[in-house]
Amino acid sequence: MEEFLNDCMNSKRTYRELVLLINVKHPNIIGLLNAFTTASQLEQFEDLYLVTELMDMNLTNFSIKGKKELRTISFLVYQLLCAIRHLHNCGIIHRDLKPSNIAINADCTLKVLDFGLARRMVHDSQMTSYVVTRNYRAPEIIGELGYDNKMDVWSIGCIVAEMIIRRVLFPGENSLDQWRQILSILGAPKKEFFDRYGIQISENQLEMRTAVPFEEVIPDRAFAIETQMPQHHLTADLARDLLKKMLVIDPEHRITVDNALNHPFVSMWKTEKDMNVPINNYQYDDAIELEDRTTAEWKDIDTAQRKRKADRFGSETSRLGCRGCRDAGDALRECV
Repeated sequence: MEEFLNDCMNSKRTYRELVLLINVKHPNIIGLLNAFTTASQLEQFEDLYLVTELMDMNLTNFSIKGKKELRTISFLVYQLLCAIRHLHNCGIIHRDLKPSNIAINADCTLKVLDFGLARRMVHDSQMTSYVVTRNYRAPEIIGELGYDNKMDVWSIGCIVAEMIIRRVLFPGENSLDQWRQILSILGAPKKEFFDRYGIQISENQLEMRTAVPFEEVIPDRAFAIETQMPQHHLTADLARDLLKKMLVIDPEHRITVDNALNHPFVSMWKTEKDMNVPINNYQYDDAIELEDRTTAEWKDIDTAQRKRKADRFGSETSRLGCRGCRDAGDALRECV
């Protein structure tokens, strides 16, 4: 991360990325091995280097490689849901899920990365609407209607659909066009959706937007149909059914991550161990991003952060290079 301190927004995102990578641990979330700067003094601190686990490719590269076996699609979706479930249980929304932010290995191990836009779940009035790359942005964000962690579920639906059909599902060129792309495929939501947000719309307008059958949106020919295993619920119909439940315009009726993990298309992978990955007691406090602070206050926070990290990493500091993490985090706090 070069010269990230030149811009206030980049400073905040870098701080957020570093803190979350240090504190959120899960088999399907990229692991931070080291973080360091070559600067010897705070005045020279401009660049930050993050060393993470090595992965073979991102999902963008994988998606264009041809038809995938149903078993492969199912296992990747399961791991992605496990990662996001853990984030949500930690009180964090990723807010920027897209194929390039998901890495995989040849053995189909999947890990989520890039937490620069992640945020703790707070009242939606305190969270910006300018999140998520446009083509994976949930309708409630496009319409600036407020959002919660179900926005991540929409993004997952877009990602999985792209993995199957090997092209972007909703390739909008701007926010208005994105809305049009969504409505052209999914049709208009029920009137209760518009009423909830105080949007005036007539029944005639709703009737003008009808949904395209999902069998046409995600056709059988997009799958390696010969790899279906009905005895294990690995079928094109069940894959479509899960996607249809994820890609619901009204977030009130969109499937939750927990319910998605219970869906027949992915539930064969579910284990008690996967569902009970320990949650770090540390809770990401994003108050630092929401309030202006004096120099004296920054110094107090810096001192507390240094002590907390020193206590936590202890004897592992030299082995994992966590001193670099600690020093970089302290410097970031002073510059955000």
